[in-house]
Amino acid sequence: MTSSTRYAASPYRAAASPYAEALGRVPVRRAELPLLGGLTRYWDYGDPDADTTLVLVHGFRGDHHGLEPVVAQLGGGPRLISPDLPGFGESTPLTEVDHDIAGYSAWLRAFVAGLGLRGRVVLLGHSFGSIVVAATLAEDAGERPDAVVLVNPIGQPALAGPRGVLTRLAIFYYWLAAALPERLGFALLRNRIIVRVMSIAMAKTRDHSLRAWIHGQHDSYFSAFSDRRVVLQAFRASVAHDVSEYAASVPEPTLLVAAVDDDITPIAAERRLRGLFPDARLVEIGDVGHLIHYEKPGEAARAIEEFLTEGDAATNREESA
Repeated sequence: MTSSTRYAASPYRAAASPYAEALGRVPVRRAELPLLGGLTRYWDYGDPDADTTLVLVHGFRGDHHGLEPVVAQLGGGPRLISPDLPGFGESTPLTEVDHDIAGYSAWLRAFVAGLGLRGRVVLLGHSFGSIVVAATLAEDAGERPDAVVLVNPIGQPALAGPRGVLTRLAIFYYWLAAALPERLGFALLRNRIIVRVMSIAMAKTRDHSLRAWIHGQHDSYFSAFSDRRVVLQAFRASVAHDVSEYAASVPEPTLLVAAVDDDITPIAAERRLRGLFPDARLVEIGDVGHLIHYEKPGEAARAIEEFLTEGDAATNREESA
C-alpha cells in the first residue's frame, strides 16, 4: 500500500521548521511492509529511479521525522527511504522477535530485502540507528550494501561518555518506569517535563528559533512509541551495545559523521572508532553535539554527497580498468 499524503504536522511544534521549504520540494511517498509480525511504515523520498538509494535508520525514541532535515538537504540527489523503527512512530511492534539489537538487526535485513532495491544501496544510521546498522552488517547474512554512513555514531559504551552520570540517571529513570504499574510507568516515560529537560541538555545551538523548533520536535515525536515494553527493550539495547563492538566486521566503505562537542560519544572516541573499521573515513563537524541531524544537516549532507561522489568515481575507475 502506498500513498502520497504526508504525515500530518503536529500541533505541538513550537516554531516553524527552518528546513520546511527545502523538504517541501522533495517528492515523498508513504508505504508499509509487513515484517516479523509487525507493520513497518516508511517514507520514500526523491526519484524512485535514482541510481543510489539510502536507507535511513533513526535514533532511539525518534521516528522518521528526525532525519527529514538531512533528507531536505539531500533532495534532488539519491533516493532516500526512511522507516519508523518497529514500535516507534507509525510502525507497530514486532511480535516474532524482541526489540533488542538482535531483533532490530533481523528486522533491518528483512526490511531491505523486502524493498527489492536495485542499483547502489547505502545504509545510514543515526545514533542508536548506527548501532543497529553496524550490528546488522557484522553478521554474515543477507544482501550487503555498497557503503555505510553513520551519523553521531555511538562509538563507546554509554557509561564511558563525558556525561556518564546522566546516563546513570537515565538508567534509573527507565528502571523506575519498568518497576511502576503499567499506567504510571507509561506516563513517566511520556512525561513532557523530562522530555524537555533532555532536549535542553542535548541542544547546543545558540539560535533561539532553532532551539525552539528542536524542543518542539522532541515534544511531538519523542514519546511516539507504542508501549512500555518496546521502549524499555530498546533502551536496554541502546546502553548495552555500541558501534565499536561491530566495526571490525563491517568491510564496506564507511563514512563517520561525528560532532566535536558530542556529550554521548566524545570526538576522541570517534577518532579511535575510525581505526576499528577496515575502511572508514571521519568527518568532524564543529559547534554541535548529538543533534547533527537537527542543527547541522547541511554540513552532514555535504559530507555524505562527497562520500557518495568519491564512491561513484572509484566504481567508474574499476569498471574502466
